[in-house]
Amino acid sequence: MKVLFVASEAYPFIKTGGLGDVVYALPKALRKIGIDARVIIPKYSNIPLSFRSCMENIAYFNVEVGWRSKYCGLEHLMYDGVPYYFVDNEYYFKRPNIYGDYDDGERFAYFSKAVLEAIRYMGDFKPDIIHCNDWQCGPVPILLKDKYSEDDLYNKIKSVFTIHNLQYQGIFPKEVLSDLLNLDWKYFNENEMKFYDAVSFMKGGIVFADAVTTVSKTYAKEIQTPFYGERLDGLLSSRSSNLYGIVNGIDYEIYSPKVDKKILYNYDIKNIKQKVKNKLKLQAKLGFPVTEGIPMIGIVTRLVKQKGLDLIVEKLQELLSLPIQIVLLGNGDEYYEDIFQYYASIYPSRISTNIIFDEALAQQIYAASDMFLMPSLFEPCGIGQLIALKYGSIPITRETGGLKDTIIPYNKYTGKGNGFSFNNYSGKELLETINRALDLYKDKNSWNKLVQNAMSSNNSWENSAKNYMKLYSDLKK
Repeated sequence: MKVLFVASEAYPFIKTGGLGDVVYALPKALRKIGIDARVIIPKYSNIPLSFRSCMENIAYFNVEVGWRSKYCGLEHLMYDGVPYYFVDNEYYFKRPNIYGDYDDGERFAYFSKAVLEAIRYMGDFKPDIIHCNDWQCGPVPILLKDKYSEDDLYNKIKSVFTIHNLQYQGIFPKEVLSDLLNLDWKYFNENEMKFYDAVSFMKGGIVFADAVTTVSKTYAKEIQTPFYGERLDGLLSSRSSNLYGIVNGIDYEIYSPKVDKKILYNYDIKNIKQKVKNKLKLQAKLGFPVTEGIPMIGIVTRLVKQKGLDLIVEKLQELLSLPIQIVLLGNGDEYYEDIFQYYASIYPSRISTNIIFDEALAQQIYAASDMFLMPSLFEPCGIGQLIALKYGSIPITRETGGLKDTIIPYNKYTGKGNGFSFNNYSGKELLETINRALDLYKDKNSWNKLVQNAMSSNNSWENSAKNYMKLYSDLKK
C-alpha cells in the first residue's frame, strides 16, 4: 500500500498548529505497520536552511494555472525514516507568512495542481491513495477525477480528504474555478463547488473525495449539525456513510516528560515526584511565590473564541480569588491579549500572561502545571489535552469533539477517569468543575492516583494508524 500525504505544513519543516504535528506523526506511524507513506508540502522560504540545503532536486516541470504556465521544482528529503517531497516555486512560497495573503486561492490552486503533476516524477512510487488535509489541498480530489481519470497512471488512485477544522474552508471568488483551476463552470452548483456566490476548496474536497475523515468520532457527528457544521452540515450529512471519525494521537518520541529536552527535570510515571521540581523552577522564573502546595493551572492556546476564552474571562475575577496560580501562553485576538495582560498586571502573584509562541515554555508549562484548562467552544480533536495527560497535568475540558473522546471524567467513587469535564458552554459549569478539581487536589492520595491514570492514558498514533490502514484497504477493494 502506497499513500501520498498532501498538506500545507509538516513538522519540523514548517508548523502553525496541530495539522503540522499530524502530517509528521501519522505517516511515520503508518510506515511502522508496513505502509509506504510519503509527504508532499510546499517549499516555503522560511523552512530552516538546515533542511533546505539538504534537499535534492529530482525534477522540474510547468504547471498550468488558468492561462499561466508556472515553474515547479520537485525536491526530495528523507527525514526520520519518511520520504518528503517539496513543491518549489518562489513566486508563491518565498514570503514571510504561509497563510493569509491576498492570493491564497491562486497559491493553493497551484499547489494542488503541482502535487498531481509531481506524481509523474516520483520514480517507482505510484500512490494507491492520495490523502489530502484541509482546504489548502481540497481541489486535489476534483482535479484527480476531472483531469486524470483517463490516464493509466492515475485512474486507479483513490482519494481521502481529512477535515482538521471545518471553520477554515478556503472560500474564494467563483472566478477561481475556471481562471485558476481550469475547471468547467458545470462544477459551479450547490452539489459541488459552489458556496453561496463563491467557491469553497473545503467543499470540493468533501464532495469529490472517495472518503472523508475528521479527527475525532464526536466531531464527525457534531459537524453534521447546524451549530458545528459551518453551513456544510447538510452536505456532510449526505456523506455520512463515507464520513469517518478517527481520533488523532501524539508522538511519544517528542511529547514525553521522560525524554523532553525542553523541560528542566525529566520524569515518568515511575518517578512522578520529579514533576514538582519543574513547578518550583517555573514559579521562580515567572515571579510567582515558590511553593509546592499551591495548585498551578496551565493554559497553552491560541487566543480565540473557539478555545473557550470568553468563559475564562467571565470567571477570571473569581478564579483569581482562589488559592491558585494561572500560567497562560499564546497569542491571537487583541481583545483577549489585552484582558489577560491587564489581570497579570493587577495580580502578578496569581497569573502570568505570556503573549508569545514559545515551544520550550509550552513544554515547561505542561511539565510544571497540576491542571490544564481547555474549555473549548468546539475542538475537532485537540492536542493540548493529550500532551497534558502524558505530562501528568490533569485536563479540565468541555465535552466537545476530541475532548469528549479522550478525557474520561473522574469518578470519585471508583477512582477511574483521567480528567474533569463539563457539558454546557457555561462559565458557571467551568467554575464548578475547576472547584471540583481543586477539592480533589487537597486529597494527595486520590490526586496522585488521578495523575497516574492520566499518564497511563494511551494516545499514541498506533491505534489511529491501524484505523487509517483499514480505511485505505477498504477503498482499494
